Amino acid sequence: MTFIEFFKQQFIEEGNTTRKMLSRIQEHQLAYQPHPKSMDMKRLALHIADLPGWIHLIFTTDVLDFAQPYHQPEIHSTDDLMAYFEKRYEDGLSTLVPENEALLNKPWTLRNAETIYSVEPKIDVIRMSLSQQIHHRAQLGVYLRLLDTPIPGSYGPSADEAVFQKAEAAV
Repeated sequence: MTFIEFFKQQFIEEGNTTRKMLSRIQEHQLAYQPHPKSMDMKRLALHIADLPGWIHLIFTTDVLDFAQPYHQPEIHSTDDLMAYFEKRYEDGLSTLVPENEALLNKPWTLRNAETIYSVEPKIDVIRMSLSQQIHHRAQLGVYLRLLDTPIPGSYGPSADEAVFQKAEAAV
């Protein structure tokens, strides 16, 4: 298995889980913020929806400079959020192609103007991007749990799904 094939498999699996999690957000929850130091739900969800597109960004650029404008759409609903996720998902998936295997060892820089945060091979940045999706999705799970919103399973059934399955089995 090539690295691209491995990343594509991971990308698809994590994308399916992320899609289920994002779809649980309700419009009235977008302003929710569990702590003053936490992102509000809308900002967190938008970041999660954007992360699959970072795969495209990594393959098509050599740098992300936070000093430059980074445009994201304004979202007002779950439908807006899901549409943005699907666009960014397709962007990322479109670059997980065999010919990009040759780019994996090229350096990629994360910076803010003159301040360089990291310079790493694209393969490492792709792994980090997938990990970021998982990490922030877990944060979202905490937000949803605090709002008593049923959480879908990630790597097996969630506590909400296990209760539902037990109730079905009893019938």
